[in-house]
Amino acid sequence: MNNDRYQRGWQKLMEVDGEGGQRVIDSLKDIAPDLGKYVVEFAFGDVYQREGLDLKQRQLITIAALTTQGGCEPQLHVHINAALNVGLSPDEIVESIIHCTPYTGFPRVLNATFVAKRIFEEHNIQTIST
Repeated sequence: MNNDRYQRGWQKLMEVDGEGGQRVIDSLKDIAPDLGKYVVEFAFGDVYQREGLDLKQRQLITIAALTTQGGCEPQLHVHINAALNVGLSPDEIVESIIHCTPYTGFPRVLNATFVAKRIFEEHNIQTIST
């Protein structure tokens, strides 16, 4: 294992996802520890370290990608929490999900919206629909 790459990735994962990222990696230890290593090294050690986008932009893109892919509600949960963690507002998060509607359809957008709603409720965040 490239320890520097892993350490860079781990630091970025903690900056973005905090405890949520830790839980994901921990949940893989007893079944697929190498998958956890790949997440840390590749996604956060390589991709998240690139220049050109800030963490808010990266989280908006991630939310949109997971929304359009569908069936990714557990990962959406992690990344919507991460979006809040890096400073995105609930309105920005919801707007990024709504923006996916003409490209992916209502069912996936509704699923993602309900994930966001649960997270906002967990954090006692009041939202106003527009």
